[in-house]
Amino acid sequence: MKKLGRFTTTFLLVVAGAFVAVWTYSKFFDKPDVVTVKEEQPIKYASLSAPAKGTLPDLTFAAEKSIHAVVHIATQSIRGGNWSTGNPFYDQLFGMQHQQPQIAQGFGSGVILSDDGYIVTNNHVVEDAENIKVILNDNREFEARVIGTDPSTDIALLKIEAEDLPYLTFGNSDELKLGEWVLAVGNPFNLTSTVTAGIISARGRNLRMNQDRMAIESYLQTDAAVNPGNSGGALVNQRGELVGINSAIASRTGSYTGYSFAVPATIAKKVVNDLKEFGEVQRALLGVNITDVNAEIAEKLDLDNVEGVYVAAVTDNGAANDAGIEEEDVIIRVNNSEIKNTAELQESISQYRPGDDVEITVLRDNKKKLFSVTLRNKHGDTQVVRDNVIVLGAEFKKLSNRDKQDLEISNGIKISKLEKGKLKEAGLKKGFVITFVNKKPIFDVNDFKREIENATGGVLVEGVYPNGELAYYVFGID
Repeated sequence: MKKLGRFTTTFLLVVAGAFVAVWTYSKFFDKPDVVTVKEEQPIKYASLSAPAKGTLPDLTFAAEKSIHAVVHIATQSIRGGNWSTGNPFYDQLFGMQHQQPQIAQGFGSGVILSDDGYIVTNNHVVEDAENIKVILNDNREFEARVIGTDPSTDIALLKIEAEDLPYLTFGNSDELKLGEWVLAVGNPFNLTSTVTAGIISARGRNLRMNQDRMAIESYLQTDAAVNPGNSGGALVNQRGELVGINSAIASRTGSYTGYSFAVPATIAKKVVNDLKEFGEVQRALLGVNITDVNAEIAEKLDLDNVEGVYVAAVTDNGAANDAGIEEEDVIIRVNNSEIKNTAELQESISQYRPGDDVEITVLRDNKKKLFSVTLRNKHGDTQVVRDNVIVLGAEFKKLSNRDKQDLEISNGIKISKLEKGKLKEAGLKKGFVITFVNKKPIFDVNDFKREIENATGGVLVEGVYPNGELAYYVFGID
């Protein structure tokens, strides 16, 4: 008991001493600095007031200017139905029982380019159409005729008979910057006069979706909402200038999911001018096989940058070969335009015609070399190419991609009109698709004309009728 008392007394004395020490230190000595540790917290978001008026782009002028110049296009095409000999007995004998054709309806958009009714749209909007109707924003309707089409760029030119129409003028798509605001104007899902806004997300996109053998793809990519029915409509800048023709979307559903693509005005303008003047596009060619420079090629050639267009091969007697460009050169500039990939090179060359001279800068042994190149057409010369000519009493038309798919062929020309001449005498009929002449593939009427002119003695013509029946004909050349 005495021990417990002594322990308690000792404990109380220790506590009292500690209290006195703390009081003395705080009374007579400097106080230490206080350090506050602040722990970072997750960011929280609050609703803020709207930005002041004028900080966002004003797109009302561009919308008002373009909405009346964009039209609704409705098409009718005939699907199915067997080809007929014209004789019911032979039709039955060869199993070609007539099937009632079906009429397919299509729709899209177009852009008026002049007050007298020239309209640009996509080739795939009017491809194979038997009837084309144009509906203006004021609900007036006109029958349209096709001036020309270019499957390689997916551009077509139409004409309606009207006057004093509102129209858009082409802007310079080369001046577009990433992040620049644009408007997409068209008729999605048959909803007329629809305007959506977005920015330029990328340039020079090659989607590799055009199956034409001379396809040119260098799309403008935007995030403006585009849906089925917008095809052929306008992509305009803030000044209301036409900088692109809306053509495609990237989607797994068939509807807009964030990306849309337009043919740039630099390509569309050249195609339209050619179709108006010649009826078909005067395509200029360098005469090279090309691919994008990648890391492997850059390392192989000891390049400083992984960009440019690698020349994998040079066509004999082509424009590039004659100018001195060689295999393994890297094209980096056309005139004053820098070239970083194949899409940009195709877009740049597509603005010229055969016979035009361009300055091509290449890297060879990692040194710049400049060449002056005279561009040529697909036949290797600089002459104007025309398909609307009569050969041996026949007129021809190009095959659509759908024709090629249905007939399972990759080339050919279809007889659209047949009058007195060698072909009619040999037994060919209207609708016959000529695929080979003397075993040479025929891609256009110029190929056919050339083979006929070069033939000596007999001519072998092979092809297929629209019902899939294969046939060949042999006739002599006087």
